[in-house]
Amino acid sequence: MNSKERENKIAFMTCVEVVLMRRGNTNYNLVLAKLQSYHNFWIFECIDHPEHLRDILKEVYQNEYYSIVDEIRMESERLDDMDETKEAFLKVMLS
Repeated sequence: MNSKERENKIAFMTCVEVVLMRRGNTNYNLVLAKLQSYHNFWIFECIDHPEHLRDILKEVYQNEYYSIVDEIRMESERLDDMDETKEAFLKVMLS
């Protein structure tokens, strides 16, 4: 992975974190704890395995899940050259 691709992935996952933090510290920390407990992952590693994040977000946020995915999409709109990364990530999140 080249440095530009790595920077893009970090920027995208930062958008994911921002959305989750806006939803409240308690649930955000619960998501992080479950990622560590179930998969030994940090949130930035979910760019390559969005299915892990999807499952945990559905568990933690239940009825709010799809609005969170929509917020992630909107938050990431301002990123340039991210269409392929965003599309792949959101496709898994919506499956």
